[in-house]
Amino acid sequence: MGWSFQWRTTASAGRWAGKATSAAAAATLVFSAAASAQTWPTRPITLIVPFPAGGTTDLFARTIAQHMAPTLGQSIVVENKPGAAGNLGVAAATRAAPDGYTIVLGSIGTQTVNQYLYSNIGFNPATDLVPLGIIASTPNVMAVAATSPWRNLDDVMKAVKKDPGKYSYASPGIGSSVHLTGAYFESLAGLQMLHVPFKGSSAAIPAVIGGQVDILMDNLPSSMAAMKPGGRLRGIAVTSAQRSPAAPDLPTMAEAGLPGFEVTAWSGLYAPRGTPAPVVDKLIAAMKQALKAPELQQSLAQGGATPGNVFGADLAAFEEQERGKWSKLIQSRGIKAD
Repeated sequence: MGWSFQWRTTASAGRWAGKATSAAAAATLVFSAAASAQTWPTRPITLIVPFPAGGTTDLFARTIAQHMAPTLGQSIVVENKPGAAGNLGVAAATRAAPDGYTIVLGSIGTQTVNQYLYSNIGFNPATDLVPLGIIASTPNVMAVAATSPWRNLDDVMKAVKKDPGKYSYASPGIGSSVHLTGAYFESLAGLQMLHVPFKGSSAAIPAVIGGQVDILMDNLPSSMAAMKPGGRLRGIAVTSAQRSPAAPDLPTMAEAGLPGFEVTAWSGLYAPRGTPAPVVDKLIAAMKQALKAPELQQSLAQGGATPGNVFGADLAAFEEQERGKWSKLIQSRGIKAD
């Protein structure tokens, strides 16, 4: 009996010792993580941009990286990983170590639209990433050829309503925010048009100018040059809630006769899920500081963009609203990109 009692006592002591060791190890890991977060960053940070170099979004990423670096005390190196409408680069970021040394640019497409257009984007934008903040947003624009008889939104809607399906609109591609802007216009206005997708704005704009397509839906920065006085495009309205400083004479869609219409193309920064909260806080603080810089604001304005002012949990809530809006539209109209 004494031997049996001694065996249980020894075994129990072993279990307690094991638990104590595990607890000590866990405490060490927590302490180590906290200490690491306090000293972070100690080396350069990689910013994955899931789009080609040289585009508007890439320029926004490089601008914010340049202005965040002084606050963080380390450089931010931009790495372009384009493909699959941005899905490849964002998916790669979700597989990176959550240590703050890899962040990624996400867009309205990768964060709120693509999951409803593609059968598998390789990540869950709601759970695999930690939102940091919006870098910038740009309105889309409706425009027609300078030779068109349509001078305002009322002219467009009257003509399209009179002959459903007769008139067409161009966009830079199926599933783009611009394509969805056109579909949203049809839905909200109760109209029917033909969507003509092109491979980018550089192909869509000449088609509208040449009369092959009736209406252009485009990102404002891509069309601004053609809409200047004496240009070959006539702007009808921008899609943002407020007028764009880059095109102050253009009314919003709501002002022009379609209340409630609001669409912006936006991009932001994200960290992989599991990134320590203190590191996330430092990244957000660096973003806020960078977005106050007059040079950055001027650079964004030249591209027709407005600096972001939504961060952290507020960005997560904004994304949920966007997903609700676009999922309903995409599913109701049967839009698919693959």
